[in-house]
Amino acid sequence: MFVTTAGRTNEEMIAQAREIADELKADFVPRKKRSVIAIQKIIQEDCLVVGKERLELYPFGEKEPFFFHPNSAMFRIKRLMKGESDPLIEAGKLEAGMSFLDCSLGLGSDSIVASFVAGKTGSVIGIEARQELAFLVKSGLKTWDSGYKSINQAMYRIKVNEGYSLEFLKKQEDNSIDCIYFDPMFDESILESDGIRGLTHFAVYEGLSKETIDHAMRVARKRVILKDHFRSKRFEEFGFQVYQRKSAKFHFGVIKKE
Repeated sequence: MFVTTAGRTNEEMIAQAREIADELKADFVPRKKRSVIAIQKIIQEDCLVVGKERLELYPFGEKEPFFFHPNSAMFRIKRLMKGESDPLIEAGKLEAGMSFLDCSLGLGSDSIVASFVAGKTGSVIGIEARQELAFLVKSGLKTWDSGYKSINQAMYRIKVNEGYSLEFLKKQEDNSIDCIYFDPMFDESILESDGIRGLTHFAVYEGLSKETIDHAMRVARKRVILKDHFRSKRFEEFGFQVYQRKSAKFHFGVIKKE
């Protein structure tokens, strides 16, 4: 991956782009009035564009950029504000003050909802294997303005950890996190929006193993949660109790610790 600036740039943006390139150990390439596609024809790598308002990732070979946005978290939290339910929150029995580990962060929409419910006294950590995606989402969570102070605060509180979920879990103490969450949805290619579709290029197909679930069970204080396709065999394979949802493409499965 290389880093460049938006078409209309200034010295401040150039300095920021250079700093980001250094942090990501990537090359900085001056824009020089060229299109991103034109530069990519020469360099043939993914490109991170530093703009005035946001960061954009241009996958090599794709015409449209990918950028952070809260995706489904916005309308889900608005439903919660109205006193309605959310399937993830119900499956995890998540409440204020609880801790939540998202082992497949992606855009972070599930983590945002969890952070909103966990509140100031709770904690949410999201794990993302791809460095560039982890950086983009971490930046977006700190800077995106949803128009709602409580949602902005929920995004800001999320801690993004770059790495693999299994390696992270191995380092955690027994019974140290209330809820541990897995969402290996890329395996079934359920593309519910353009936002999710843009993630497919950056998805790391880590999969779920018995070792990963065993460590999740060791670390979880209350529940391990799996979101998966309704036809998935993983619910049965790993012993999840399934919360079936009529007409939904995916269900939630739970293993209770208490």
